[in-house]
Amino acid sequence: VQLQASGGGLVQAGGSLRLSCAASGRTSSNYDMGWFRQAPGKEREFVAAIRWTGGSTSYADSVKGRFTISRDNAKNTVHLQMNNLKPEDTAVYYCAARAGRLALSYLRLASQYDYWGQGTQVTVSS
Repeated sequence: VQLQASGGGLVQAGGSLRLSCAASGRTSSNYDMGWFRQAPGKEREFVAAIRWTGGSTSYADSVKGRFTISRDNAKNTVHLQMNNLKPEDTAVYYCAARAGRLALSYLRLASQYDYWGQGTQVTVSS
């Protein structure tokens, strides 16, 4: 499975961006998907995750209420709508996928994912 993230860019604080992650290759809708981010000098951190059914989602406390994860299984695509962006949201954002079923809480762990995209830069200016 190959993942291609897109949609990053430069935006002012309070603005919005929509990230997309397109899956190709041996794709299946039975993949749980997640978004992670990594700022310079910091470790990669969990942002949001969605179960393969799309019915269950999980968010980091820092983005809850501002970010929304969704998926379109027919198009093998996952989106991350980011609203009210803050300078501290500046990071490279990565999408990730894992096959099989796992408790939602485990989807917060980067080690649980099998496939990773290349990352897309999000920069929020103050």
